[in-house]
Amino acid sequence: MALTPLDDLNRLYGKLKRRAGKADDWSKYYDGEVPLKFASPEFKGQTGALFEGFSDNWCQVVPDATVERLVPIAFRLNDGSLDTAAWDAWRRNECDVEVGLAFLEALISGRSYGLVWKPDGINTEITFHDVQQAIVEYVPGKRRVRRAGLLLWRDGDQERASLFYPDAVYLWVRRVDSPYGFALKSDAGWVSAGILSNPLGVVPLVALENRARLRGKPTSEIASVAPLQDAVNTLWAHLMTAADERALPARAVLGMDRPTKEILDSDGEVIGEEDLPIDEFRRNRLLWLEREGASIAEFSGADLTNYTTVIETAVRHIAAQTRTPPSYLTGEMVNISADALVASEAGLVAKVQERQRYFGASLRELMRLEALAAGDAARAEAISMGSVVWRDAQFRSEAQYADALTKYKAINVPDEALWERMPDTTPEEIERWKSMRDDQAAAIVGGNIAGLFGPKPDDTTAEDLTIAA
Repeated sequence: MALTPLDDLNRLYGKLKRRAGKADDWSKYYDGEVPLKFASPEFKGQTGALFEGFSDNWCQVVPDATVERLVPIAFRLNDGSLDTAAWDAWRRNECDVEVGLAFLEALISGRSYGLVWKPDGINTEITFHDVQQAIVEYVPGKRRVRRAGLLLWRDGDQERASLFYPDAVYLWVRRVDSPYGFALKSDAGWVSAGILSNPLGVVPLVALENRARLRGKPTSEIASVAPLQDAVNTLWAHLMTAADERALPARAVLGMDRPTKEILDSDGEVIGEEDLPIDEFRRNRLLWLEREGASIAEFSGADLTNYTTVIETAVRHIAAQTRTPPSYLTGEMVNISADALVASEAGLVAKVQERQRYFGASLRELMRLEALAAGDAARAEAISMGSVVWRDAQFRSEAQYADALTKYKAINVPDEALWERMPDTTPEEIERWKSMRDDQAAAIVGGNIAGLFGPKPDDTTAEDLTIAA
């Protein structure tokens, strides 16, 4: 039996909610909102809620180290030229800012989504959404052919849904009956709000997936860090508890009874005795030895480096498993050479370049849809076979860039290619430099060498000065 759009809506809604639950767990790890784990019941009973909210948060550093190097700066067509129209649309929709949030969400949750649509039929919008808002379903057996897409959002006391197909968009709405903002039952209360045609001929919702596999699901960068993060938090809790109780040396008086005081009745008769609290003597730093043979023993403070050693080992494991440079996690950079720093970042650079390939394919698809929405089928085909221009994934000093570019220039690499290798250089700047270079060449050919250094003197004024002289 064929599925109806409402069937697809309910099924995709349930699937989205299941994914959103797991993504919310990873998001809490990123924010450092994790409970204390791996602690014995006895320890939890002793400390209670003392360490509630505490986290030595490494789950934030790992995705941040990757996303800060994922910076697209242009789109190139299949003939090698830059697609200025695509870049104009990119900046018009503030995607140069929003895409960083989408990448970060994909690294944390495993997925994020981009949508291309014309809400008013005139202006093309490119927006990004997280796994709690969007989901894409593919044609069985075809990983890249999108069968349907679902987008959810909240509008006051209503929940709205857009179900995208290649030829149509079904709109749905229902009242929210949950204090958490979304309806509790996926199959209750949906009312059709209309049907729109889809002029793009393809589902306009595109997934940005992190570390997708042929037989597995996209995964979170935090998945491998979370167990070690829990262990580190527990070790810190034990360390701070030991520091509070055992870090300072302790002294004991041997061979003497505890100090006591007599208990008197109403007639002043001694009827017993009770121990005096030791805390007052500790505060006043009083000590006495009245019995022969009494002595003082001292117990040294606990060695807390045992804890820090294990914590440092766990952090090194995080660095190795996630290919994050140790300098990002430990902050130890003392007298390190430039070559050693480059070598330490090699794993991170390789990981970023790998993400550039996967995310780049999704960005090309987004800009292909933008070209289709703009009515330019030829540009859409050209950009689908083109590439995304990324900022250099390797951070280098200006001196290193200057030295490398000088050597490339010595083997006759064109200026435009050298300019593209410079960090943070936009296509607009390169075009401006090319125009300035052409103006300089025209001035030289025209004999106006002085024009390179300032305005050319007025010939009439120069003649008048000569006659006057």
